Amino acid sequence: MDLTTHAYSSLFISNLLLKTSYTKEKVSFSRWTTTVSNTFYIVDVFAERKYSGNQLAVVTKASEMTDLEMQKIANEMHFSETAFIKSNKKANNGYDVRIFTPSIEVPFAGHPTLGSAFIIRHFVAKSPSQTIILNLELGKIEVTFQQTLQENEEICWMKQIPPIFGQTFPRELFQNLLGLSASEFEPNLPIQVVSTGLPFVIVPLRTLDAVKKAMVNQTLLPTLTGQVQAGILVFCPQTYRKENNLNVRVFVDAFDIPEDPATGSGNGCLAAYISHYQYFGSPKVDIRVEQGFEIRRPSILYLKADKFEEKIIVQVGGKVQLIAKGKLL
Repeated sequence: MDLTTHAYSSLFISNLLLKTSYTKEKVSFSRWTTTVSNTFYIVDVFAERKYSGNQLAVVTKASEMTDLEMQKIANEMHFSETAFIKSNKKANNGYDVRIFTPSIEVPFAGHPTLGSAFIIRHFVAKSPSQTIILNLELGKIEVTFQQTLQENEEICWMKQIPPIFGQTFPRELFQNLLGLSASEFEPNLPIQVVSTGLPFVIVPLRTLDAVKKAMVNQTLLPTLTGQVQAGILVFCPQTYRKENNLNVRVFVDAFDIPEDPATGSGNGCLAAYISHYQYFGSPKVDIRVEQGFEIRRPSILYLKADKFEEKIIVQVGGKVQLIAKGKLL
């Protein structure tokens, strides 16, 4: 998100907030008021502290909204995604949630899943639960909550669906597409599509300099999107902070998101890839990933994976920070 877009988004949010310190002059908003008052929350997901991670708007009681209305609101918020909780009541043992980018609806995305579950747990559910089930277009996704050693701090974990490993690509295609030299790619691992709900092309690089240098050539992008509609995830073992295991960048031009600050769905694919190819020497994965540092939205994602009876089980976790609450007018 560039500074201009951020400014417009911030202005929109400030206009939505009903609470104000100005009490001398009463202003009528009746001509803008809708028949249903929809509360919305803004949270930062995969954020160790406020004003980092990936921003998300979560709108509640959205059952009476049309698809077009939800799409317009998502475009107005203009975060990577906006989530809509259809009802405060359970349906089929879970909560119906829909997810929109500024341009399209998607069947699944990582940080909207965790952010929505966090809002349901703390503001929607009648009683706190350690497990929240979301009914997404993709299917049911279970989110659990793990208390940390810090008071009032928790990690939200989602169990993703089993990975599907797709086609591989020649290194030359991504040399041109990302503006990198052959020596900057990891020579012993493939460039491959993996999906745990949304497909991502996993691109292993050797150094942090290569990850920082990577930039999608928009002119050449159709050479990839003509074969698969997928995000691009590049990663390397060098990191900005020593406590982290991998550095990641994710480009999602296929869904009109040039670069994502933190991508739960993409990192789920990465966890499956690392487990499958035993990147750390075994199928077991239990690591910290840093993302978004290059675009000033530092994010931390916790990845777990292991192989059981030939199936790879993937979990992605992160912390959620509540930023704001308001109402749609």
